[in-house]
Amino acid sequence: MMAFHDADYVDLLSNTNPALAQQLRLYNMHDDCPVFEGLWEYNQIAAGGTLGCAVKLNKGEADIAINWAGGLHHAKKAESAGFCYVNDIVLGILELLKYHQRVLYIDIDVHHGDGVEEAFLTTDRVLTLSFHKFGDMFFPGTGDIVNVGHGPGKYYSVNVPLKDGASDTSYELMFKPIVNRIMQVYQPEVVVFQAGADSLAHDRLGKFNLSSKGHASCIEHMKQFNVPLLLLGGGGYTIKNVARCWAFETGVSVGDDIEAQAPISDYYEYFAPEYNSEHFMSAHLTLLMR
Repeated sequence: MMAFHDADYVDLLSNTNPALAQQLRLYNMHDDCPVFEGLWEYNQIAAGGTLGCAVKLNKGEADIAINWAGGLHHAKKAESAGFCYVNDIVLGILELLKYHQRVLYIDIDVHHGDGVEEAFLTTDRVLTLSFHKFGDMFFPGTGDIVNVGHGPGKYYSVNVPLKDGASDTSYELMFKPIVNRIMQVYQPEVVVFQAGADSLAHDRLGKFNLSSKGHASCIEHMKQFNVPLLLLGGGGYTIKNVARCWAFETGVSVGDDIEAQAPISDYYEYFAPEYNSEHFMSAHLTLLMR
């Protein structure tokens, strides 16, 4: 973790307790980043999963590697933010840079991928592309279209700030031509894709109107470039929709149609009340037709 994060910050993460309340506040570990039992293990799982995926891609042992527990794009070098404590994405990209000259980072979470952009703001070896809601005091308040990077990294930060209500159609009209041009000009050797599910319709915090199918179409589009792909999770605050979306996108990633009926498992209740992957998409279409 200290490949990116400050040593004192990592030490505090691994030894948190309520007695350190004042010190925790110095690292923004309060409010939306509270201390909880198992915090260190949670961060080890998120970071370790993404690093493991990066190693698989570096060794050529996979074309697509997935860590839905990752995608914690708000964490800074010595500060937690927005439910993110360790920036597994930055750690994964640093690992990929050991074998690849250019990495493209794409973020379709409803919130701006500020932590990742900030980490690579001054380098041309990582191009960050973020589609997100911007304005109206929406968190984190960064990611204006004029923010393009600094020094050697100038023009290697691309921001697509959006208003409320982005739909499948409007999102596709922006996503595909922007990505196509970047792939043509930048020619990345590997892509890291943050698939935050809070850009779905009905999210408790998000303001977009994407269906699971529209969300997954971005991943489907990236597959056609035949570039190694590291696929990560991120935000998502209507849990039943997150479960459906990422299950559907796992199928898209491996080129397999997942059966509509959810199989019996420990996570069966996340697919309530119909217990299939299609309920959310149907509800979304009904909402748009009203």
